[in-house]
Amino acid sequence: MKLYSLVFSPTGGTQKAADALCAGFSLPVHTLDLCDGKFDFASLHFTPQDLCVFSVPSFGGRVPSPAARRMAAIQGGGAMAVLLVAYGNRAFDDTLIEMKDLAENAGFCCVAAVAAIAEHSIARCYAAGRPDEADRQELTGYGRQIFTAVQDGDLPAGFHVPGNRPYRAFGGVGMIPLPDADCTSCGTCAALCPTGAISAQDPTQVDGDLCISCMRCIAVCPEHARHAPTEKVAATEQKLAKLCADRKSNALFL
Repeated sequence: MKLYSLVFSPTGGTQKAADALCAGFSLPVHTLDLCDGKFDFASLHFTPQDLCVFSVPSFGGRVPSPAARRMAAIQGGGAMAVLLVAYGNRAFDDTLIEMKDLAENAGFCCVAAVAAIAEHSIARCYAAGRPDEADRQELTGYGRQIFTAVQDGDLPAGFHVPGNRPYRAFGGVGMIPLPDADCTSCGTCAALCPTGAISAQDPTQVDGDLCISCMRCIAVCPEHARHAPTEKVAATEQKLAKLCADRKSNALFL
């Protein structure tokens, strides 16, 4: 059995959760970056002997659109799939059920799912520092439980995850980070943007139709020179204050 970790993690929180989960499988991990817009995901073909862990953040209760397109392009070939959604302490809404539909339509057999808490990518005061050490231990434990069930063949006949169809509408965030005077035009943000929204020639130019407000450009800037609009971040923090006040817990669906 080969273990593949396919991760869409613009700011790193989802990657940390995926790494912790995969640590419980006791297998070498082959990681594939769903943020890589240059990779031909249609070239990926799996078999029933493969186990694929798909990990994405919840964007407004949905799978981020580029991650959805890339998942849909993969040839599952009957491989087993474990689904992980990371969310910033509010809710993941319809993200898991959308992931399940995408994976099954691509030919995967979904066997388990995990909801993990990760630091909010915009309002970073919520779930700050998560997944923390307690989260990592819990997620690794989930991985061990899933792997044991897979090895023993102890899997449910009808696997269900929370969520609704039709999925909730996603209207976008509309929060486009831009550089300040410290920008050196090094091109890192443009090279690593999951949608190619940033001009490589002039990083001050961002295609608003392509930008998904994933905040990766902020996370990868070596000069810390990109920022989301301050007033919009503050408004988001205020909007989420009551919804994110309590510490949410991780969850395993098996």
